[in-house]
Amino acid sequence: MEEKTLLTLEGKQKLEEELVYLKTVKRPENTEAIKIARAQGDLSENAEYDAAKNEQAEIEHRIMDIETMLKNVEIIDGGSGNRNMVHVGGKVLLRDPEGEEVEYEIVGTKEADPFCNRISNECAVGKAIIGRRKGDKVVVDTPAGKLTYTVVKIINKK
Repeated sequence: MEEKTLLTLEGKQKLEEELVYLKTVKRPENTEAIKIARAQGDLSENAEYDAAKNEQAEIEHRIMDIETMLKNVEIIDGGSGNRNMVHVGGKVLLRDPEGEEVEYEIVGTKEADPFCNRISNECAVGKAIIGRRKGDKVVVDTPAGKLTYTVVKIINKK
C-alpha cells in the first residue's frame, strides 16, 4: 500500500493544475522538440535530440509522481482537529529563544516551504509542536543545538 500524501486543498489544486499543464502544454511542446531534433539527421551526436529526450523523461517522471500523489492524497484541513492543540493543517505562533515570534502553518512534506513559514509535520520543529497547547515550552533538537520554543497561540482556520 502506498503512503498517504498529506496536502491542503490548495496544494492539491496546485498539483492538479501542474498535471494539466504538463499533459496539455509541456508534453506536446517536448514532442515537437523531439520531432524537430530528429529531423536534423544523425541522432548519435545530436545535442538537441539528447536534451529533448532528457526533458521528456523529466516530464514523464513528474507526471507519474503527481498522479501517484493525487491517487494517495489525504486532505488536511486547518479547521479540523482539537482547536486547542497544534495539528497538521493548522497554524501556530511560536516564540523562539531570542523572544521573536514566528507564525508557522503545519503542512505535509510535499507542501513544506520554510521560506513561506510552511513547515512539515515531519521536520524537527513540526514533530515537536504537534499535539502541544498554548503556553507549552518545546525543546527542539536542531543542527544548531537544542532550542526552546514557546507555543504562544494556536490559530485555527474557520
